[in-house]
Amino acid sequence: MLAHDGHNCLDVDECLENNGGCQHTCVNVMGSYECRCKEGFFLSDNQHTCIHRLEEGLSCMNQNHGCSHICKEAPRGSVACECRPGFELAKNQRDCILTCNHGNGGCQHSCEDTADGPECSCHPQYKMHADGKSCLEREDAVPEVTESNATSVVDGDKRVKRRLLMETCAVNNGGCDRTCKDTSTGVHCSCPVGFTLQLDGKTCKDIDECQTHNGGCDHFCKNTVGSFDCSCKKGFKLLTDEKSCQDVDECSLDRTCDHSCINHPGTFTCTCNKGYTLYGFTHCGDTNECSVNNGGCQQVCVNTVGSYECRCHSAYKLHWNKKDCVASCDLSCTIKRTEKRLRKAIRVLRKAANREHFHLQLSGMELEGANKSPRTSEHQLESCGVGQSHAGNQCVSCRAGTYYDGVQERCMCPNGTFQNEEGQITCEPCPRSENPGALKTPEAWNVSECGGLCQPGEYSADGFAPCQLCALGTFQPEAGRTSCFPCGGGLPTKHLGATSFQDCETRVQCSPGHFYNTTTHRCIRCPAGTYQPEFGKNNCVSCPGNTTTDFDGSTNITQCKDRRCGGELGDFTGYIESPNYPGNYPANTECTWTINPPPKRRILIVVPEIFLPIEDDCGDYLVMRKTSSSNSVTTYETCQTYERPIAFTSRSKKLWIQFKSNEGNSARGFQVPYVTYDEDYQELIEDIVRDGRLYASENHQEILKDKKLIKALFDVLAHPQNYFKYTAQESREMFPSIVDSGLRMAVSSTASHCWGQMSWMRQGLAELDFSQLRVRR
Repeated sequence: MLAHDGHNCLDVDECLENNGGCQHTCVNVMGSYECRCKEGFFLSDNQHTCIHRLEEGLSCMNQNHGCSHICKEAPRGSVACECRPGFELAKNQRDCILTCNHGNGGCQHSCEDTADGPECSCHPQYKMHADGKSCLEREDAVPEVTESNATSVVDGDKRVKRRLLMETCAVNNGGCDRTCKDTSTGVHCSCPVGFTLQLDGKTCKDIDECQTHNGGCDHFCKNTVGSFDCSCKKGFKLLTDEKSCQDVDECSLDRTCDHSCINHPGTFTCTCNKGYTLYGFTHCGDTNECSVNNGGCQQVCVNTVGSYECRCHSAYKLHWNKKDCVASCDLSCTIKRTEKRLRKAIRVLRKAANREHFHLQLSGMELEGANKSPRTSEHQLESCGVGQSHAGNQCVSCRAGTYYDGVQERCMCPNGTFQNEEGQITCEPCPRSENPGALKTPEAWNVSECGGLCQPGEYSADGFAPCQLCALGTFQPEAGRTSCFPCGGGLPTKHLGATSFQDCETRVQCSPGHFYNTTTHRCIRCPAGTYQPEFGKNNCVSCPGNTTTDFDGSTNITQCKDRRCGGELGDFTGYIESPNYPGNYPANTECTWTINPPPKRRILIVVPEIFLPIEDDCGDYLVMRKTSSSNSVTTYETCQTYERPIAFTSRSKKLWIQFKSNEGNSARGFQVPYVTYDEDYQELIEDIVRDGRLYASENHQEILKDKKLIKALFDVLAHPQNYFKYTAQESREMFPSIVDSGLRMAVSSTASHCWGQMSWMRQGLAELDFSQLRVRR
């Protein structure tokens, strides 16, 4: 980076930011940095992660492969070395020799390649310095200076001519920081875009674009030497103009929420259907309502998926409130009910007789009769069935809360009645119907809609007014109940009409993670698989669905975790995901996955980020190997948090993957996508994932964190024909222009000239968004 004096350059210590991306140790060196591994590990080919050292054949994953610059694996377990641009491979096929193509071979003037390396020479009137690279002016080439008055005009002209003679772009770049051009009046210095020429006419100073209107960036602007980078807040992505930020609609992605997703600027929230509880931020599990106060049931509570139901013992039946139990009807009660039904049937018959229209149903047979007038129009509407009314030219059943009134020929329920079923011919009277004016509005669809319910802390024989307050030592948290729950253990309440167990005067107040035992009058820790977030409770809440807690005494739903993981993964695409992700994974867990691609396919893996506790003993780790044997070829291994993304191909045609956590750790974990691709594209994919430009900046790294882009790219890599299912607009938004062209050619190419297209496609895909990620001025 440019020093404050605007002349000198200072080394940037890359290790200060995120440890340089190194998994173990980052060592700063002049103009760069390097990653090193602890004893027993070796640096992988991506130059950042570390892998356990194993006794195995020579490969590029081992840093001791011997290549000076670039190592590529060759068939049969050997390696082939290549050199960076400007260098040539030495005769030993390992070392790289500098050529004149790299920095002019270090020569100040002329450079010529020889068998021993670059050979430097100087322009006329110059001689070679002892270092064999620099050039010095010959003494006999210096113009003679007169001994007369040094301030004379002639001497001044000679000095100017001498200076112009000495100043040339061939010598020390004419003193220019950047671009130098020889002119008739001497050298002319200029600066590239992003720099400004200083008053000395030689020095270039970086322009801090972020000082002016934040560089045009929507969110964050970071100045760099000669340029600047825009970046976005979490939950937003940078658009192709490299300045604007757009909200990421997480709800448009697969696997975001189990049930419902609500997008917000920069974030999102998940919600669950009724009867389910949210856990792990995005997942929904069945709520066990019976675990809290027996679900409010007076006798038996039965949990069901997404709901629950109360049941009664024999000789009892369920009350209308679906929670209390009342005695079953005896003989006297049955006689009264039969009389009531007969009176109702008589009323219906009388109405039908008045209308001269009958509709009878006997033993499954339906009979209908009517006295029609001869003058009746042929287009008169047909009669509807029982409990139905006309809606246009159709017959529809009267909805719940109404019945079909034949006199008024419409569906209704008068005030003071209710009907909880559709297609009925009567409405039932509400309790306390002697005062219908005090009851709720007409068309009540449930008895609870009738009004006059007993409130929490109250009860009555039928759940309606008049009501009594719960006695001392009892409580009732719900409305419309026929009794109150006892505190238990002889505990009194603080007052009449108590509404919760917290109104009971316990001997001790239990803290969250505990419940009060009314038998022993002590606080007991909530057992594993339950939690309690409140003070002074007499129960613990069961974890939703198949989740459980790591330990007893849990205080929050976030401590309920799904332990399910592992298995055989798909042939083409899929995810390797820590249990309970994106919530924290459980402690003391072990997961094993296997990927067995179809024949002639290889595996590409992207690790966008991974969160594991930072520990010296690597208590939690993720490893990817060929087999379960610790001596098999290892592709990836880590035991630390790693927020910089990385992409790599499997070193074996199949993968055995294991994740382990110890008994004391927990963290967010990981979600790692993978794809299997045709092995004909192996060299192409290798060039992409090993290109250092992919990891050169935060904006470049965001490519590997863009779930929508990775999903689309993997979809095309797995099934090239799927490229055509994306519209032109989608292709432009997701794939850079060069990538888009490369993919199109790869899809349309045939096997006969596949390798001919590979080199061209490599050029396009290897730049993966780099052309678009350059800042536009």
